[in-house]
Amino acid sequence: MNKYLQIHPGDNVLVALQDLQQGTEVGFNGSTITLLKDVPAKHKFMIADVKEGDPITMYGVLVGKANCAIAKGELITITNVKHDASAFHEKEGTVAWEQPDVSKWANRTFMGYHRNDGQVGTRNYWLVIPMVFCENRNVSVIKTAFEKGLGFAPAEVYNEQVQDLVSLYKKGDLNAIKTYTAEAVTLSNKRHTVFNNIDGIKFLMHEGGCGGTRQDSDALCALLAGYIHHPNVAGATVLSLGCQHAQVSILQEALKKLNPAFDKPVLVYEQQKSASEFAMLSSAIKDTFLALIEADKQGRQPSPLSKLVIGLECGGSDGFSGISANPAVGHTSDLVVALGGTSILSEFPELCGVEQELINRCVEKDVSDKFIRIMRAYESQAESVGSGFYMNPSPGNIKDGLITDAIKSAGAAKKGGISPVIDVLDYTEYVKKPGLNLLCTPGNDVESTSAEVGSGANIVLFTTGLGTPTGNPIAPVVKLATNTKLAQRMPDIIDINTGTIISGEVSIEEMGEEILEYVIKAASGEVHTKAELLHQDDFIPWKRGVSL
Repeated sequence: MNKYLQIHPGDNVLVALQDLQQGTEVGFNGSTITLLKDVPAKHKFMIADVKEGDPITMYGVLVGKANCAIAKGELITITNVKHDASAFHEKEGTVAWEQPDVSKWANRTFMGYHRNDGQVGTRNYWLVIPMVFCENRNVSVIKTAFEKGLGFAPAEVYNEQVQDLVSLYKKGDLNAIKTYTAEAVTLSNKRHTVFNNIDGIKFLMHEGGCGGTRQDSDALCALLAGYIHHPNVAGATVLSLGCQHAQVSILQEALKKLNPAFDKPVLVYEQQKSASEFAMLSSAIKDTFLALIEADKQGRQPSPLSKLVIGLECGGSDGFSGISANPAVGHTSDLVVALGGTSILSEFPELCGVEQELINRCVEKDVSDKFIRIMRAYESQAESVGSGFYMNPSPGNIKDGLITDAIKSAGAAKKGGISPVIDVLDYTEYVKKPGLNLLCTPGNDVESTSAEVGSGANIVLFTTGLGTPTGNPIAPVVKLATNTKLAQRMPDIIDINTGTIISGEVSIEEMGEEILEYVIKAASGEVHTKAELLHQDDFIPWKRGVSL
């Protein structure tokens, strides 16, 4: 295994692939670099002396400036380097892309749920949605009733632990409580016995719909419409209080905008018009059960891989993210695009510094102009509340080597591969064109993943270096570890280990192909992701301008 890596020939830093001790001599380009301090794995050190104000480059782009003179062999930190990124401007040049060879997948299919509008789902869910947070409690009542009644509820392993402890307490055996050790339970996809073709009922509880701005409520309605319109959804039950900003009529208009011929069943119940809470919930439960009977009649059928819509996401990123998992996912994205499918790259604060590359990859000037307009408006909004993209890296990111937003962004953008940018979508806009799409979202894991799925992603590839359990209510989220230590430490949340790229066991391209094979199995329901098995159903709408 190599001890260090220069990512791009133009970089003036090297990345430590393992812990390197002070005094270690590193041979590079015919010269010797003596490390002046310990360099932890994932962190970077200078290959030449720089003075205050000089650029720091990684991935071939500007990622920071020296705060002071930094000597050759010295570790770069948040103390001696500050964020900086290149300015961007209008599109220049033409788009040229040599597609990867996808002949071995040319006749491959996945088993999906075909919808009347031509979309294909990787799962078949029924949704229960509150229009406003006031209905969350009622949605929770329906959730308990249906999950337990139909066998979708997760195993009550922790309830059983409490019962064990209560039993010991009643016996007065305090020593047994202190030494009590629960038995680990193997995750499994326990199938229900009532409906064979329904993967579950999902509940999109949230804290919006009223009390904020009308723009927030309109965006919420558009996001909820994207979920109902989504190919992984057979229909929805909607609970409304009645007086809130997020009116059912706004949701219905959003659905019509997505598809003028929208024909999925949407059952609506308004509490302020109901005889009682009991009457409303009883009707909702009965009508939903009847709708489930109809939804169960649709089974999986073969579908071309061109019907895959892949969300590209990262969270809990580390210094290896841009070297292993992200470029591997980028190659998977290129393969899917070459097969006629679609991928969605989001997290606009984490594209800071690589905007020009993405602008030049846009197929049309109006597409690149839209990207420029949205990026500048987003940055301006962040600055207006006393923040900015430079504040995006979290303490965990910094601790593991991502010391500036531009370093984080240059690695994060690798998830988008090298294919042309076919379209740019603002928040809640739905994908319309196959190919690589850029979607405006914050870098927040759940807000971004929620948005990607709301824009049509029927499966999500989520890379992580520190470990995060993030999932989604309706789309499988495949979790990819950037390093082997994480995969070994948190096997309950990791689906694929890309740390073998760091150790030199596989290439980026080989891993990208392996990921595609897993995607096909997951899309077909042959395997279920760890997030699905954990019932990790994260959903957070974005209040624009507040989150990075």
